[in-house]
Amino acid sequence: MSDAVIDLDGVDKKYRFFQLSDVTLRVVPGQIAGFVGPNGAGKSTTIRILMGMIRADRGSVRVLGRSMPREQAAAKWDIGFVSEDMRLHTSATVGWHMRFIASIYPGWDAAYADTLLRRFNLHAEQPVKVLSHGERVKAALLLVLARRPRLLLLDEPTTGLDPVARHEILGELMEVVTDERRAILFSSHNTQDVEQISDQITFIDRGRIIDSSDKETFLDRWRRLHLEVASGSLPPTFPGVVDTVVSGRTAIATTRAFTAELPAAYQRAGVTVRQIQRLTLEEIFVANVMNNRGPQ
Repeated sequence: MSDAVIDLDGVDKKYRFFQLSDVTLRVVPGQIAGFVGPNGAGKSTTIRILMGMIRADRGSVRVLGRSMPREQAAAKWDIGFVSEDMRLHTSATVGWHMRFIASIYPGWDAAYADTLLRRFNLHAEQPVKVLSHGERVKAALLLVLARRPRLLLLDEPTTGLDPVARHEILGELMEVVTDERRAILFSSHNTQDVEQISDQITFIDRGRIIDSSDKETFLDRWRRLHLEVASGSLPPTFPGVVDTVVSGRTAIATTRAFTAELPAAYQRAGVTVRQIQRLTLEEIFVANVMNNRGPQ
């Protein structure tokens, strides 16, 4: 649809030992979309396709209403990209980078850039070569944020950061979408970061999208039920239950489709429900991936 800032439809990309298959993803303005997967799941490949850095073998790729990679030059004026492996010129200062980016992008906000310097505890006179890993990530993010792009594509930006640096960066990202014309795609395998700032979450594994929903729906429909069963017997399996582990008279059932009817169904089957727990996003992610992969 025309209002989407990211619109992927049926995207494939094949390599010798990896394939991105039928990836469909949509992000709208005002949204922070978490893109979660294990290392090697296809997150970076997807983002490179969005950036026009590689061409999809099949499917439709539109970013900010423009077809990629054909219209990438026009689209990139309003895209901010940060990756964990981005490199700044080590022989130059932070200030040199700021002046360089300001000379290219007319939307550069100098006052906001100075504010970010203070918030991130950076100094314009600092040579990049003396910055820590966390400081380099914050410097790269400053150079992107001060342009005020409509779309931020962030590929594992918090990897290797200490808790304070992560808190500073995540806080700044949440400020971005107070402007409802802007959006963020946040790629990570760190579910804690994604759970903290995202409102829409997509799981990818082995090159395929395995689940996608808003965060609250994920957290609400995944539950763990602690059951008491007759010795030697197995509890019944109901729709949406993805895993059941039995030990003696105790069973733990994990469901991806919890409703109030499920514990009632267990009770009618003679199974006592002792406890119902919500899952963290990390637990949901692991359960989703393992259920999707099936028996190993």
